[in-house]
Amino acid sequence: MRLSRPLTTLRPSLLAPTIARRPYAISAGGSPIASVFDARIKYLHKERAAVHPDSRKVDYLRDEVAARLCDRLLDINRRFPRVLDFGANACNIARALTHAPTPDLDAGEKATAPLSSRVDAIVCADTSPTLLHRDQDLPFNAHINITRETLANPEYLPYPPASFDLALSSLSLHWINDLPSVLAQINTALKPDAPFLAAMSGGDTLYELRGALQLAETDRLGGVGTHTSPLADVRDVGNLLSRAGFKLLTVDVDDIIVDYPNVFALMSDLQAMGEANAALARDSRGISRDVLLATEAIYREMYGEEQADGTRTIPATFRTIYMIGWKEGGDQPKPLERGSGQASLTDVLGGGGRIG
Repeated sequence: MRLSRPLTTLRPSLLAPTIARRPYAISAGGSPIASVFDARIKYLHKERAAVHPDSRKVDYLRDEVAARLCDRLLDINRRFPRVLDFGANACNIARALTHAPTPDLDAGEKATAPLSSRVDAIVCADTSPTLLHRDQDLPFNAHINITRETLANPEYLPYPPASFDLALSSLSLHWINDLPSVLAQINTALKPDAPFLAAMSGGDTLYELRGALQLAETDRLGGVGTHTSPLADVRDVGNLLSRAGFKLLTVDVDDIIVDYPNVFALMSDLQAMGEANAALARDSRGISRDVLLATEAIYREMYGEEQADGTRTIPATFRTIYMIGWKEGGDQPKPLERGSGQASLTDVLGGGGRIG
């Protein structure tokens, strides 16, 4: 399914992005990534992004992911007295909660009340005070009870056990070094049988830009630098949630594809979002003009697409991993013990129990 946003919601240099949804399930496995991010640099990125002239205009990705994450809450028929938004950025989740869900017209569904009607209070926590308070004067603040709290450490949750009825996180976990520890802290902060829903950028995010950069540097410099941050692989997420103590896990993936006029507009938007590279091994000298021009040419040749009006754009893929886990407790369903099944797989499948 492909959607289009109105041009008025985007910065003037950006063509209307098309959003492709390719969801699929992934089995868990693997190990967590190494600690490679510079927390101080990421803090500065966010602070500068908050005062960037295009800061609100480039929130299209965060707003879209926050909306899709909140859609998953529709399947949980509960009231949430106290909610945590960890890594809240500009409180994009809180804003999404105040919007009425879009009805499924094909199914004959009617529009329902905003999810904020089921939330008594939400704590939005982030390390960047400027970004956190950027939109505090916008109208959505009057429709949800928000408390904004600045975190001194991006990997430490200063909340006592069993403090929240729901925990959310959107597009922040991919900058965490010790992700297993943070997930375990979120689990501890939740009340028994409370859900955790999160969205984070996955390993194939911006694969077009990564590939074009590598080819350009190999051609111009004879080697490859570190200009894009490493990301967790989707196959690791289920294992990380399980290690943190979460139960009844669900992991799925969406690819959001945005069309840009050129690679310079893409990089400009990433910087305005505060999503520039923060890897410890990054090249502090940046990317030379010669390499940038080569990257644009390679990107356009390999991935460029001609639009209906004759213009040629370049797509950028943002792979988002969505995860749902539940803190153990209450009358939560539990899996049966191995070997307790009452039906034979051979009888169900027939033909000796083999799938040919």
